[in-house]
Amino acid sequence: MAHERESERVTGAAAREHPPALDVKRLSEELEAERPGRRLAGIPLAVVSATGVGLSAYALYWVLNPIPAQVYRTSFLAVALAMTFLVYRGWGQRSDEDRERGERPGVTDWLLAGLAIVALGYTIVTFDEFVRRAVRPNELDLLFGVITVGLVLEATRRTVGWILPAVCGLFLAYGFFGGELPIGSRISHAGYGLPRIVGQTYMGLEGLFGVPLDVAATYIVLFTIYGAVLEYSGAGKYFIDVSIAAFGNSRSGPGRTTTLAGFLLGTVSGSGTATTVTLGSVTWPILRRGGYPREEGGGVLAAAGIGAILSPPTLGAAAFIIAEFLGISYLNVLLYALIPTLLYYLGIILAIEADARRFGTRQVDVQTPPLWRLLWRYGYHFSSLVLIVVLLAVGLSPFRAVFYATLVAFALSFLDRAHWMTPRRVFDALASGARSVLPIAATTAAAGIIVAIVTLTGLGLKLSSLIVDLAGANLFLTAFFSAVAVLILGLAVPVTASFIIGAVIIAPALTGLGVQPFVAYMFIFYYAVLSEVSPPTALAAFAASAITGGNAFKTMMMTWKYTLPAFLVPFAFVLSPNGEALLLEGAPLTVVLATLVSALAVAALAVATGGWMVAPARWPERALCAIAGLILLYLEPFWVAVGLGVLAAGVVVHLVLRRTAPTPATP
Repeated sequence: MAHERESERVTGAAAREHPPALDVKRLSEELEAERPGRRLAGIPLAVVSATGVGLSAYALYWVLNPIPAQVYRTSFLAVALAMTFLVYRGWGQRSDEDRERGERPGVTDWLLAGLAIVALGYTIVTFDEFVRRAVRPNELDLLFGVITVGLVLEATRRTVGWILPAVCGLFLAYGFFGGELPIGSRISHAGYGLPRIVGQTYMGLEGLFGVPLDVAATYIVLFTIYGAVLEYSGAGKYFIDVSIAAFGNSRSGPGRTTTLAGFLLGTVSGSGTATTVTLGSVTWPILRRGGYPREEGGGVLAAAGIGAILSPPTLGAAAFIIAEFLGISYLNVLLYALIPTLLYYLGIILAIEADARRFGTRQVDVQTPPLWRLLWRYGYHFSSLVLIVVLLAVGLSPFRAVFYATLVAFALSFLDRAHWMTPRRVFDALASGARSVLPIAATTAAAGIIVAIVTLTGLGLKLSSLIVDLAGANLFLTAFFSAVAVLILGLAVPVTASFIIGAVIIAPALTGLGVQPFVAYMFIFYYAVLSEVSPPTALAAFAASAITGGNAFKTMMMTWKYTLPAFLVPFAFVLSPNGEALLLEGAPLTVVLATLVSALAVAALAVATGGWMVAPARWPERALCAIAGLILLYLEPFWVAVGLGVLAAGVVVHLVLRRTAPTPATP
C-alpha cells in the first residue's frame, strides 16, 4: 500500500503527496462504524452537493442579512437533517462493492429527508400562529413535534452512534413520567404531559432550536466553510510543510513536527479525530523512520490531533457555546483558552523530548524548502487566521470576522497557481463546509432536547445539589466528582454534547461553591475534550492506532500519558482564586506568576509520566515530581513554596541516583 511504501521512503515530496487518510485501508471496521458517511456518486452526490452549497450560501447570506432566530434555525435544521439522511447510512457497513461504485440512499432515506422538510417547514409556513400556540399545541403541532424529535434522534444515531439518542430518550422519559420512575425523591417531579414536552422542545427557543443549535447554525458552519476554503486553497499542505521545515532536522524533530503540524491543522479543522487522521498519513512515516514504536507514535499523533479542539482561533464547537451561555465575545473565550493551550503543548513537547532520549530516536532528513522561503512565499496562509483575531479585537462579531477571513482566504488563493479557487473549487469547498457541520447540527439539536427537559424540570439544580452534598460541600471533592462525571459522560457522547450536558447539570455544583461561571465552563470544557483520548472509546487514539498498526488500547494509554499533565491544570482554575489568572483574569503580575508556576507543575508531571529528567528517572524522583506537580497546581503562596521544595528534593534525588540509572542503548 501507499502508506507502507511511504514508511520505507520518507521524503518531503512523498510525505506531502500522500493521499488523505480517508484512503488508508487499514482503518478497522470499528473506526468505519464511527464514520458511517456514504461515498455518494451520480445523482445523489449531485443533490447533496448542490444542497450543501445552498446551505453554506444561506449561512453566509445570514451574516449580511440576519433572519429571525427561530425561522433561521428551523430552516437550517430542516436542510441539515435532510442532507444527513442522504449522506449517512441507517444500518450496516459498506461493502467493498459500495466503496468502489459509491452508495445510493434507499427509499427510506429519501422519505426521511422529505419528512424532515415537511415537519420543520410546517413551523415556518404557519409561523405566526405556531409560536402563539406554544403553551397549548394543537393535534398537528403534536404530530409534527413528535416526528421532528424522532428525526433528530435518528439523525444523531446515524452520525455519532446510538448512545446520545438513548440518553435523550431517558431525559424525555424522565420529563414525561416524573415521579413514576424508580428514582430518588429528591429529583422526582409530578410529570409533564405530551403537550408541555412538545411545546418545550419543538415550539420555542428552549429545546431543539435553542443555543446549541444556534451555535451550529452560525458559528460552526461559518468556521467549517472557512476551514474548507483554507484547505482547498492549499493551507493544509502548507502548514505541514512549515512544520517539517521548522523541526525536521533534529533528534526530536519527528515528534516536534507532528505536534506543530497538529496545532496548525487544528486551526483549520477544529476536530480532534479529523486532524489525527489527516496528520497520521503524512507524519507517521516520519515518526516511524525516526525510531518511534507504533503505540508511542500513535500517542503523539492523537495528542497532537486533540490539540485541534484547544487551538485558537477555531477551538471546538463547545467553545462557541461557552460564549453564548455566558453572553460574552468569542474573543474572551479565545483569551481564556490561551494559557491552558500553551501548557497543553508544553506537556506534549516535554514528553517528546523525553521520548527522544528513552527510545533513542534519530534525525530524519526530509526534503523541504528552507523555512524562510516557505514563510516568504506562502506565509500569506496565516493572514486570514490573524485577521479573525484582529477583527474580534476591534469589536466585530465572530460571524463577520470569519466571513471576511473566508473572503481573504479566497482572494489569497490566487497567489498560488496550483490552488486557485476556481468555480469548481468554490463549489466543492462550500459543499464540504456544509457536509462537515451535519454531525454537529444533529448533535446540538439532540442536546437541545436535554437542555429543554433540564430547564422544564429543574433537574440541573437538583443534581448539582446532590453532587455538592456527596462532596460534603468540599470544593476539591466537588471538582473531582465533576471531572469524573464529565469524563464518564464523554466516553459515551461527543465532546459538544458532553459539554452541554455538563454545563446545565454539573456547572451549578461548582458555581454554588463560589466558582465563577466562566471558570466552571472552562473546567468542564477541558474534561469534555479529554474524553476524546480516554479509554475505552477514544476515537482519536483509535484512529491513530489504525494508521500506525499499533495496539489500540496501548495507544490510548500512551495518548493519555502525553495529555495528562496539562489536563490536570483545570483543577488550578477552580481550587484557588489565583487560578483564574490562567484564564487571563487578574493583574498582569499574577497572570505571569501563575503561568510560570503552572508550567513548573506541568514539567514535574511530565517527568513523572515520561520517566526522564536529565537521565532516566526512577520511581523515587518520579513520585516526588508527581507530588510536587499536584501541589503546585494549588496556586496559593504557601502551597507553591511546599511544591517547589518537593520538586527540588526530586531533582536532588535524581542527580544523586543518575549514575546508577540505566543508559538506553544507542541504535
